[in-house]
Amino acid sequence: MTTPATTPGAAPGPPDAPGMPQGGAPAAGAGPAPGSPAGGSAGTARRPRFGFGLIGPRRGRHEVTPEQLEALALPVGDDGVVIGTDAQGAPAVLGLARPTAFDVVLVGGAWTAQVIALRTVGTGARVAVETGRRPLWTGLAQSADTGQHSITLHDVGRVPPQGPSVHSPVLLVRDCGARPPRGRVGAAPWQSVLTLLPYPSPVTPRLMDRADLVGVQRVAPDEARQVGRAMNLPPDDVEALSTLPDGVTLWCTRSARTYVTTQPTEPEAGLLGAARRME
Repeated sequence: MTTPATTPGAAPGPPDAPGMPQGGAPAAGAGPAPGSPAGGSAGTARRPRFGFGLIGPRRGRHEVTPEQLEALALPVGDDGVVIGTDAQGAPAVLGLARPTAFDVVLVGGAWTAQVIALRTVGTGARVAVETGRRPLWTGLAQSADTGQHSITLHDVGRVPPQGPSVHSPVLLVRDCGARPPRGRVGAAPWQSVLTLLPYPSPVTPRLMDRADLVGVQRVAPDEARQVGRAMNLPPDDVEALSTLPDGVTLWCTRSARTYVTTQPTEPEAGLLGAARRME
C-alpha cells in the first residue's frame, strides 16, 4: 500500500469534500468558493483569517446624523433639582450638588428661592439659610424638619461652617437684601450658594459677574436694561424681563439662556401659597 506524497514540513490537507472532484477543484455547476469574490479565480480568493473566527454577515453601519442624535437626548439636562419646565415643557433641572464650587444669583422673589430650597431637601441635601427675615423662613424650616435639621436658619454674618461632603451636600441660601455683605461661608465643593436679591442694585453687576448662573424674574424696564448689560442679553430678552408672569424666571449665563416656569406641587402650595414675585 502506498501513501500520497507530501511536502516535507507541511500538514496533510483535509480529505476531498463530497461533491468535489479529486484535487479540490469545484464541481461543474458549483458556485464560487466561500470567502472568494463572485467570478474570482482561486488566486484572488480571500484567505481565511486564522484566529479571528468566522467572517459574519455584512450590514450597513448604524449611524445617525447630528440632527437625529439631538432628538435622542433625554429631556433632563442634569441630575439635581427640578425647578420647573422650560419653554418646550421639558423638566428644567438645576444641578446644585457639585464637586466644585457653584454660585447662583437670583433676582426675584423669596417664593421661588423657598421652592428651590424645599426641593433641594427632597434630594437629600441640607439647606442653610442666612437671612434678615427669619419669620419669612421659619414656617418652611419647621415643615421640613424631620429631626435631621434639613433647613437651618442663621442671622446675617453668623453662618457656621457646614461641613459639606459628597454624602451630605449643602445649599446655602443668602437672603440678605439687595446689597448683601460678604459672607463668612462661601461656595465650595459640594456646597453651592444661592444669593437672593429682591431687585437689582449697584452691586448686582459685580455679583452677576462672578456667578456661574443667574436667574432673573420680573423687574422694571430700567432694571431690565441694567441686567441686560451685565449678562449680555439680546434686546428681545431685555424687553421681556419687565413683563414676565409670576413664577417665570430667565435663567442665563453669558452664552446661554432659558425661561423656566415654576409651578408649586399641592403640598408646596399649601405651605407657600401660589407663585408670586414679591413678598
